[in-house]
Order: sequence, then structure tokens, then C-alpha cells
Amino acid sequence: MAASSFSATSYISKSSIVDSSFNSEHSKNLLLLKFKLSRRIRPRGRNFAVTNVASRNQRLQNSPDQSIQETTDALDNGILVPDSESVISSIKYHAEFTPSFSPDKFELPKAYYATAESIRDMLITNWNATYNFHEKMNVKQAYYLSMEFLQGRALLNAIGNLELSGAYAEALRKLGHDLEDVAKQEPDAALGNGGLGRLASCFLDSLATLSYPAWGYGLRYKYGLFKQLITKDGQEEVAENWLEMGNPWEVPRNDVTYPIKFYGEVVKGKDGHKTWVGGEDIMAVAYDVPIPGYKTKTTINLRLWSTKVGPENFDLHAFNDGNHAKAYEALKKAEKICYILYPGDESLEGKILRLKQQYTLCSASLQDIIARFERRSGESLDWNEFPEKVAVQMNDTHPTLCIPELLRILMDFKGLEWKEAWEITQRTVAYTNHTVLPEALEKWSLNLLQELLPRHVEIIKMIDKELIDTIIAEYGTEDLELLKEKLKQMRVLENIELPASILELLVKPEEIIIVDSLEEKSSEEVTELPKTENNDVDIRAKVTFDPDPKLPQMVRMANLCVVSGHAVNGVAEIHTEIVKNEVFNDFYKLWPKKFQNKTNGVTPRRWLSFCNPELSKIITKWTRTEDWVLNTEKLIELKKFADDEELQSEWRKAKRMNKERTVSFLKEKTGYLVSPDAMFDVQVKRIHEYKRQLLNILGIVYRYKKMKEMKSDERKEKFVPRVCIFGGKAFATYVQAKRIVKFITDVGATVNHDPDIGDLLKVVFVPDYNVTVAEVLIPGSDLSQHISTAGMEASGTSNMKFAMNGCIQIGTLDGANVEIRQEVGEENFFLFGAEAHEISGLRKERSEGKFVPDPRFEEVKEYVRSGVFGRNSYDELMGSLEGNEGYGRADYFLVGKDFPAYIECQEEVDKAYRDQNKWTKMSILNTAGSYKFSSDRTIHQYARDIWRIEPVVLP
Repeated sequence: MAASSFSATSYISKSSIVDSSFNSEHSKNLLLLKFKLSRRIRPRGRNFAVTNVASRNQRLQNSPDQSIQETTDALDNGILVPDSESVISSIKYHAEFTPSFSPDKFELPKAYYATAESIRDMLITNWNATYNFHEKMNVKQAYYLSMEFLQGRALLNAIGNLELSGAYAEALRKLGHDLEDVAKQEPDAALGNGGLGRLASCFLDSLATLSYPAWGYGLRYKYGLFKQLITKDGQEEVAENWLEMGNPWEVPRNDVTYPIKFYGEVVKGKDGHKTWVGGEDIMAVAYDVPIPGYKTKTTINLRLWSTKVGPENFDLHAFNDGNHAKAYEALKKAEKICYILYPGDESLEGKILRLKQQYTLCSASLQDIIARFERRSGESLDWNEFPEKVAVQMNDTHPTLCIPELLRILMDFKGLEWKEAWEITQRTVAYTNHTVLPEALEKWSLNLLQELLPRHVEIIKMIDKELIDTIIAEYGTEDLELLKEKLKQMRVLENIELPASILELLVKPEEIIIVDSLEEKSSEEVTELPKTENNDVDIRAKVTFDPDPKLPQMVRMANLCVVSGHAVNGVAEIHTEIVKNEVFNDFYKLWPKKFQNKTNGVTPRRWLSFCNPELSKIITKWTRTEDWVLNTEKLIELKKFADDEELQSEWRKAKRMNKERTVSFLKEKTGYLVSPDAMFDVQVKRIHEYKRQLLNILGIVYRYKKMKEMKSDERKEKFVPRVCIFGGKAFATYVQAKRIVKFITDVGATVNHDPDIGDLLKVVFVPDYNVTVAEVLIPGSDLSQHISTAGMEASGTSNMKFAMNGCIQIGTLDGANVEIRQEVGEENFFLFGAEAHEISGLRKERSEGKFVPDPRFEEVKEYVRSGVFGRNSYDELMGSLEGNEGYGRADYFLVGKDFPAYIECQEEVDKAYRDQNKWTKMSILNTAGSYKFSSDRTIHQYARDIWRIEPVVLP
């Protein structure tokens, strides 16, 4: 049933439905009841059984105070603070009364689910308190819309944020399990892929920790992006199974549903009111995931949408006639919207599915946000107050459709006129740009949008008209060539005719006739062009604004975001400068105050405190405080002790422990046994040509070739032992990226079995890279590679995680590398490669045939083609690095140009690593300099400069 108003106040626990009247006393009593019930359960080995309920219940009623004392150390404002015994009771309660498994045994999978549900009880209590307080205060709230949220495992993060690690570890030991083993049963939530989704998750953690009123909105993907397998053929993709056994962290909100429409037509009533009718209708259903803050009661919400249709859409008659596919066609059409993250869009069906995903996220979220605003406003509803209570942040261009959707709701359902609705929208939405790559600055076919979302296309055309008016007001009509160029670059609608009213302004009827007549006559027949009053030739007679029939008609989503939002931000200083000076330069000149920089950040809880406890203890000891987890400026204190021998010794021991953990992990995941004595050299990120994993592996091939040319003693003296670790997924239809994965695994298969080389060089590709894998690899790494073509990486966040963990970096001046190098010190960062301002000139040089490759680069390509890494043909891969022009040729990402500088820089890495005192000092200074890259700092900046929201601390 479609919800006409927001009904998210029904917070459902396993034993009750808690609505907005759920007060702290009720919460306390409910939790105590659960613990009392759980005390009836007695362990029988690893099995649980229920004892006599009546007698036990009578005893609890006779001595309630005693039962409270047994189950908890303290109750703070209704928030349970349990000890290990009460944790045991809670886990046993859920194992018995909320089972997802058979009752026979209490094995690890069941232990995980019972433990997670136990933690969720406390999260829901905090969650309800947070929600109710925000409702009562009617505070302005930020809403973060993202197609990805790369959460990782939730159990250890939630326990850590609630400061219950000790209590839960002890409780599980008493129940026969180790907390770490239990946590390993949790699959990573398959809701994201790369840095975009991980950033969104770090932001939610910081928002909760800093007590900002905010929610996240995303989609609940059943099968994720894909699970990556590495076989003899390279990467293979299979569906994720993260929801196969259910998700104990999510709360289905079956009463929170919103209608979503596709196709149909727009009809205009006699009063001029427009209505979108007909077409295909589905429902979006809410699933809520609590996001706890660190050392705070504040627990915010990540609301994920799933899609379905009602049972009335199941064609029972067709099913009974044997036409089963027709019977459930409507169900499958709806459900598949939330099957896969980023479905392949090579086909028309793939494009339609992606658009449906984006619109579902935007429409359901906006309807939800508006319903909440209306309910909180009550009888004093004033739509002009909407931007004072709501801030909508679009994480990249995927949620762009929330702009026309907000306008549609305000005009078609709330009765606002265009001018008022447009002003409200512009004050409400803001846009984060994450890329300068053309393929990521989304464009959609106008015809496809017109078919799928006809009302939205009408609204987008109105926005485009507003922009055209602004451009004409700015540049005038005297220089029509200039105006034509500005319109071509800036319009939301690409290659689409101007509105008739604009054409009338720019081209007078007689001029149109003149242009037509000029086209009909040959140049010899035209003897004189029309003159102006000043006897000058009227240039307007030469300028036409007609679209090019050979080019497609498109809608530019990034331009729509820039025009409609009140703020546009880049995610690193160098990226923001590129956005202002290149990507959106015309818009920047028009609205310079709209553009801001907000350098990305990562949460120091998950990415240092929880994933690297050994190093965290050392940091706490030497900074003499645990406050660095919340206030990363405290990390700067480490600089004072960077030369201290005792600190360096402790630092190296922590690194060794993490490397030994990595060794075990690699053996389990890949079968390769590596030495912890070697340097661990890591590049883990999405596989893409601009990220240049190809440069890395070619450098390794060159290293291997030189090793093979030496005698054993020579190579041991020349080279530092290295384990080169790769991880990351290539998009399923990105053929070149998949070739790179195959090449890396082929090199590894050869090098790792070469008896001449032994432990001097290993190459390992870790399959199915995700947050959990990163939490192992990052603390154990010595060197990390961030070697993208300069000017192409917006920011990066893995570089920040590595720096926090004391990993030294080799990289280009790209993205956040620039700021990391500034903070950690130039001498503690291995820099190489062309700079961003040089790239266009180098590509031009290449296209003109002036580039002369380094002999070492030619040597390594020839070695690859020699067949030393197997019979697989690498012609397409090597061919992409050759030639001067053509698609997939001419080394667009400048691997050949930077190769000599890269291998020379790697020689400097070897030299530095041999001096372990120097290397350790560099490592300490990397951690000290990472203070700036906490997502807490970034969120404060968003809250202050873009959303204009304040922290709301619960009483």
C-alpha cells in the first residue's frame, strides 16, 4: 500500500513495534524483559534449552532489583551498559527466540547472528532516542543520496563504537567462541564498489560520531556488483550472496512504501495543471540500517530502498494456463531494479535499468524527505522553510534526478508555481563532483528520458530555459559566435534546438530568410551581405543555432547539477582547481561563489583504531591520550618522537605483527606463501587504465627481467625482497581492465614459481577486494602505490588510509596525493611523473609523432611479447601503449612517458628501505601527517559551508 505520508516512526525490534511514543522508560523495560527471559536459558554444551518459565518468572517478579543488578552494570538514561554476563544473557535470548538457524547447535554462524541481534537491540534504543529528539527539536537535517555505500562488516565496528569490545569478547569466550572468529562469519554488505561508496560510509560514521542530524539514502542491491573470482582465464564474475542468510542489521519497514512510476504520458487539465498518468507502477520499500556514532548515543539511519509490486500484479490466470513467465513478468521487472549495482549499460535494456535505479533512489528518497518535513511542520507548513529544514547532497551525478523530481512534487502535488519551486530547489540541493573523466560525467539520451520519465523531461527543459536566459543576460547578443559557443558548452540539453522564444530574440525573421537564401546560392552568386546601420556586415546573418543532425541529443547530468545546486564541491584541492578552471570553467566564471573544495577524509575509527589495534596502542601511549580517535590533530604529537629509538622499535614490532597477519591471509586467499621479511608493496583499488595498474606490473616485469639477467649474489645485493600485492575489481564489461587483471595473474604465476628468484619477488592478486580485505592489507603494507595519470584522480581515499597506518607512498601529484605529500613532508613521499598542467601538451606531442619512448620501456614490452608469461597474447594490451592516434591506442594515460621516472623512483624506494631506522621514521611521520584526512574534519566543513546544520547532542 502506498504511503501518502511518512511512517518511519515505527521502529521494529524482534519482540515489539516501537513507535514515536516509545520513551526511555519503555525502552529500558523492554530490554530488561529480554534479559530476564534470556536468564531462563541455560547452556548445554553448545546447545541452548528453555527451563521452567513459570517458576523463573515468579522469582524475577519477586526480586526485580536483583535481576536488574544481575544483567547490567548501569542504565544511563535508558541506555543499557552491559557487562559480560548480561551480554551472555542477550546472546542466548536471541539464539533461542529470534533464530535464523536450527536449535541443535550453537556454532559460529548462529553465534554471529545472535551476537549481531544482541548489539542491534542497543543500537535501536539509541536510534529511537536520536530520532525522537530530532523530531522534537525539528532541526535542519542533511540527507546524503548515493548509489553506493561500501559499509564493510558491521559487527566489530558497532561493538567498537559502543565501547563494548571487552564485554563481548569475554562473553563469547564463555560461550565457547572467539569474537574474531564470530566476526568473520559476517559477509561484507554488497552495496558499493569503490571510493565513492566507501567515502559515503565514512561520512555516515562521522555524522553519527559528531552528532549531526543526517540520514543516508541508497538502494538495497540483492546481488551487489559481483563477487570476483580469479581463474586461469583471469577475472570471472558471480553474483554476491550477502543476503542469502538474511541481514541482522537491517530493519524492514513494510509500512514505509512509496509509488514509483515509469513511462506513461503527461496530460494537462483545464486549469493548466499537469498530471503524469499511465505507464508502469512499482513500489519502493524501506529497509533501515542503524549507524552508531563513537562514544555517543547518537545513532543515525541509512535507509535503503528495495522494489516490488503488489500481489495483484501476479497473473494467476496466466500461471495456471502454463504461461509462467507472463504471470510473474511485472514482479521480475520491479525486483530486478535492485538486483545489481551498476548493471552493464552497453544495451538499451541496460541503460533503461540504470535510469530506473537512479530514479527509484531519487523519487523514493524525496517523497520520504518531503513527508517528514510535512509531518514535522504540522499546521504551520510553509514551503519556503523547506531549505531551512532540509539539505540534500548528491554524491556524484547518479542522484541528479532528485532535482526534477523535487520540482515535480512541489508543482504537481503541492501546488507551487514554477518560480517558487525553482528557488526552493536551488536552495536545497548541492552537488559533489567526483571525477573529471568524460564517461563519468553522465549524459543520457533525451529520447530515452522522454520515454521513461516524460514529466521530468518537461521540467529539465524549463531548467535549461532558465540557464539560457542567464547566459544571454551575461554575454548579451552582440557577439553571437561567442554566445553560440557558451550555449553549446553550458546548456543542460546538448545538441537540441533552442526554445522558439529564444530563437526569436537571437535571429530576426528577415535574418532567417537571408541565411536560407545564402544556403541556396553558390558563393559566386552572393555579391553583398546585409549591412547594419553602421554599414558593417551583420554577423548574425552567418550564425545559426541549429542542432547537428549527425550527433545524438543528450541530457548532461553534471551541468544539471551545477545549474540547480547552491553549492558544487570538488574532493581535493587540485581536483577542485581542475573543476573550476577546466571542467566547469564557464559556470565558475558565472557563479564563482558556488564552487568549493572539500577534501575527502576517512574515519579513523575503522581505518586505524579498529583495524590496527597494535599501532593504536602505541599511538595512545606516545600521545598520552585516546582522544586522537576523535581529534586526529593529536597525531601531530608523534612528530616529536619520530627519531626516538624506543618508539621506532615498538613501531616496527607492530608492523611485523600486521605483516604476519597478512601472510596468513594471503596464504588462505591465494595459496601463495610469502615472507614477512620482504617489503609489502600494495596497490589495491578499482582496476582502471587511468589508475595505471599496468604501469605497476610493467615495472615489476622490468625488475624481474633484470633479476634474471644477474647471478644470485648480484640480485640479492641489488634488490630488496618485495611482495607486490594487487587487488581490485574490473567492471564486467571493461575489456581492457580485465586484460590487465589477466596479465597481473600471469606474471604472478611465472614469477612465484621461479626457483632462481625465490622470495626476492612475489606477485599476488587478492581476489574479491573489499573493505574486510583492506582492513588486513593496509595495516600490513610498507609501500602503497597511487600512481594515476596526473589530473585524472579526483582525490582517492585509500591513500589516506595507508598514510594513517604509517605506510609510505609512491605516487604522482594527483588527487589528495598533493595534500598528503604536503602534510607528511616531501622527503617522506616518493614522487615521480608528469604533472597535471603538462598532460594535454604531452598528448598533443604524442599525436604529432614527437614522443620518443625510453629504451627501457621498449625493452619491457618486447619481453612481455616474448612469451615468458605464457601463451596468452598481450597484443591488445601492449598495442594500447603504441601508435600516435586512434581509439585504444597512443598511450592516452602516459604509461610510456612516466615509465622511466617510475622505475628510477622505485630504485630510491629500495635504497630507503634498506635503512630501517630512516624508513620507520618516514612511517611515523606519515601517520602524524595523516591528521588532516579524517572524515570528521571533512564533515564539519560540509555542515558549516554547504548544509548549514549544527550538531544536536542528545540529553
